[in-house]
Amino acid sequence: MTTTTVLLSLTILILVGSALFTNLQRGIFNEKLSISLADADSSAQSVELQLAIAQYQSTIDIEKVLGDVLSVPIATGDSSGREVALFPAPGTPKKGAEYEGTSNLLSPKSISESFREIIRSKKGEKWTRVDIQYLGGRQERGIAVGNMITVPNVGKFEFYVLFSLAQQEQTLSLIIRALWLTGVALVFLLGLITWLIIRQVVSPVRDAAIVAEQLTAGDLDQRMNVKGQDEIARLGYAFNEMAVVLKQQIVRLENLSRLQQRFVSDVSHELRTPLTTVRMASQVIYSARESFDPSVQRSAELLVAQIDRFEGLLTDLLEVSRFDAEAAVLDIDQIDLTNLVKRTVDYLHPSRERILTIHAPHEPIYVDADSRRIERILRNLISNAIDHRADKPVDVYIAQSENEAAVAVRDYGIGFNERESKQLFERFWRADPARARVRGGSGLGLSIALEDAKLHQGLLEAWGSPARGANFVLTLPKRSGGFVLSHPLSVLPDGELSTISAMMENPEN
Repeated sequence: MTTTTVLLSLTILILVGSALFTNLQRGIFNEKLSISLADADSSAQSVELQLAIAQYQSTIDIEKVLGDVLSVPIATGDSSGREVALFPAPGTPKKGAEYEGTSNLLSPKSISESFREIIRSKKGEKWTRVDIQYLGGRQERGIAVGNMITVPNVGKFEFYVLFSLAQQEQTLSLIIRALWLTGVALVFLLGLITWLIIRQVVSPVRDAAIVAEQLTAGDLDQRMNVKGQDEIARLGYAFNEMAVVLKQQIVRLENLSRLQQRFVSDVSHELRTPLTTVRMASQVIYSARESFDPSVQRSAELLVAQIDRFEGLLTDLLEVSRFDAEAAVLDIDQIDLTNLVKRTVDYLHPSRERILTIHAPHEPIYVDADSRRIERILRNLISNAIDHRADKPVDVYIAQSENEAAVAVRDYGIGFNERESKQLFERFWRADPARARVRGGSGLGLSIALEDAKLHQGLLEAWGSPARGANFVLTLPKRSGGFVLSHPLSVLPDGELSTISAMMENPEN
C-alpha cells in the first residue's frame, strides 16, 4: 500500500508539475516577448528619428548615429540580454555595406535567411526564436525581432534586435528545481504518513494473525489485546469471542470423543465376558446338534456363526478404539511377505477349488513389519475379493523394489464406481448394505486395514470400475521407519490403461 501510494503520488505530482511548469514557462516567455516587441519597436522608431534628424547634417553624423546603435555595451548586453544587427536590404547601393554590422561580435548566422525574407516581405510575425551565437563560440537561447528602417541618402536596411532568454531560463531552472525538491519532499511525507496509517491499521490484523496461528497450534487460551471502540476494536472483540466459542466447542468435542472412545472400549471389553460364556454354551449345543431335530440343529449352526460374527465385530471395535486413542503399537519383526500371503490364502481357502492364483517371485521378500496386522490387511483384502468376484478368479501379485514391497489383490467382479471410491475406507460404510448383512461385513475392515498400513508408513490404494472388478495395492517400506518412495505395483492394473484410452476415443462404445 505504501509503495502504491508513493507511485500514484509521484505520477500525480509529475502530471501536475508538468502542467504547472508549462504554464509558467508560457507565461514567462509571453511576458518577455511582449517586452521585447515593445523594446524593439521603440528602438526602431528611435533610430529612424535620429536618422531623420541627421539627414540634414553631414554624412559623418549618420555614421555616428548608426555606430551608436550598434555600440551596445557588453555589460548592458549581459545584464539586459539585448543585441543589435543591421543589414542592408537587397537593392541597396554598395555604399550601404559600410553601415552593416552587429553589436558585441554577434554572429550574423544568429538570424536565419528565412526570417530575413519574412522581415523584408513584411508578411508574417516579425519575431522568431533563435540561438544567439557569438564569434567567440558562446551561444544562448533568445528572441529576434526585426524591422525595416530607412537610412537617408542610402536606402532600406534590416534592423534586428535580439533579446537573450538566459535570465528566463535561469528562472525556469530555479522553478523546476524547486518543484522537484518540493515534490520529492511531498512524496516522501505522503509515503511516511501512509506507512504510519497502514501500520496502525495492519498491526491489529498482524496481532490477530499471530493469535490465530497460536490457536491453530493448539494454544486455545490466546486472546487479542483490545483497546478503544472503533471498527478494529470491534473486530478484536469478535475475534476473542470466536476464540472462546471455538475453545468451548473443541473441549466439548474432545469430551464427547473421549466418552465415545471409552464407551466403545468399555462395551467391547464388557461384552467379552458374557460372549465367552455364550460361546462355551453354544459349543456344547453345537457339539450335541446331531441329537436334535433338524430345525434345532440348524438353529445351533446359526448360533455359532452369529457368535463368530459378533466376536469379530467386537475385535474390530476394540481395534478402532485403540486407533482413536492413538494407543496402537507395532510388534516389529522381519517377515517373509510371500510366505505370509500364501499362509493367508490357505487359511481363507484350504485346498478346495482353486479360485486364487498367486504371482510371486521365487526368492523370499523380507520386510520389517507387524505380522499380525499385515496378515489382517491381507485377510481383509483377499476375503473381500472372494466375496465380490462374481464367480471369476482372483489374482494376487507380489513384487518388490530396492526399498519397497507390494501386494496387489485383483478381482474381476462387480467393482465400484468413482463416487463409491471416495467412501471406500470410511468406517461402517458399505456399498450394498443388504448384501453386506448376508455376507456378514461390518464396514470396518477396510478402515482398519488403512490404519494398519499407515502405522507401517505404508500405502493402501484402490482402483475399481463397475463390471470390471477392483484392484487393491498394499505398499510397505522394507525397513522399519522408512517411507514409500516408489511403487513396485501400480494401482491401475495392466491392460486397463489401454482400455480407458479406447473408451475415451470411442465414447459411444
